[in-house]
Amino acid sequence: MCAQFPDFRLGKVLATSFTATLTERCGNAVERIPTPNRLVDWLAVSGLAVESCTTAQLERARELRESIHAAATAAARREPLPASAVQVINDCSIQGRAAAVLTPEGNRQWRLSSASSVEDALGIIAADAISIIAGERDGRLALCASPTCRAAFFDTSQSRTRRWCDMNTCGNRQKKARFNAHKRENPGSAK
Repeated sequence: MCAQFPDFRLGKVLATSFTATLTERCGNAVERIPTPNRLVDWLAVSGLAVESCTTAQLERARELRESIHAAATAAARREPLPASAVQVINDCSIQGRAAAVLTPEGNRQWRLSSASSVEDALGIIAADAISIIAGERDGRLALCASPTCRAAFFDTSQSRTRRWCDMNTCGNRQKKARFNAHKRENPGSAK
């Protein structure tokens, strides 16, 4: 993978990890898949390796990403799902022809119909989004408490009270800001 691009934020949930390819949505947005090859990289680290990607496929992937984000955000807020987002998610899910296969180790792995089928990979991502937005999995959709992020994430913590999409980025940044604010208010307390 190319070092000139920002790192991916990979989580345990495929669909919300995919939406994290655009971060800091309410601040200075960071596009983590700016080129077709970068989408190929993200798909590879997510277990959905494809050989190549066209500009049109990248645009379709971004359209899916934004549709998942819109639908997940609405679900987290308990608002009606945007019809246009639902349509894109459903269309991508239907177009994919991937199959789940069982490995000898007893794990599920995805087999794409061909090594060039970005549509199959997007279908898997769309199906994952459908399962979390429909409430089929144990957890809840939530929005990151960071005012510059506001990413939708799938909270599987035991208490379902997680506040940050990623503790190492948004959570750490907020904790650091609170610490520095406390230090400014109480200059003698840091000794």
